[in-house]
This record gives sequence, structure tokens and C-alpha cells, in this order.
Amino acid sequence: MNLLKRYLGILWMALAPFSMYYLVRTALAEIAAKPVIDTKIQWGVFVIVFFPIAIGLIIFGFYALKGEYDHLPESSEEIED
Repeated sequence: MNLLKRYLGILWMALAPFSMYYLVRTALAEIAAKPVIDTKIQWGVFVIVFFPIAIGLIIFGFYALKGEYDHLPESSEEIED
């Protein structure tokens, strides 16, 4: 299971830039098709909101690849300060 977590870490790290590229490409195509202010604001908000989510996916994938999730605590006593 730990090996699967590490492989999925690679997947999350690759998924973030790919999805950002696809989102920006789609936004630019939609804005070019209908260049009104409503469309620009809508797609601008989508891109701005998703950018930190993509950064979080990269961080999550990095920690999974590093093995930080190999042992998850089962009780409060196992959590280190």
C-alpha cells in the first residue's frame, strides 16, 4: 500500500500542472470565442481559485512521494509535537 501511495504522489504532482495548462487553455479559448467582460471575469475567477488548489496537489504529491504518509496515526497519542 505504501508503494501505491508513492506512485500516486507522482500522479498528483503530474496532474497539477497538466490541469492548470488545460484550464488556462480552455479559458483563453472561451474568452476568444466570447470576449465580453462577464466571460473574462468568470474564467479569471476559475483560474485564480484553482491555482492554489494545484499548488496544494503538488505539495501533497511531494509528501506522498517522500513517504510522509507511510504511517498514519491511529490515535491522538501517536501525534508528535
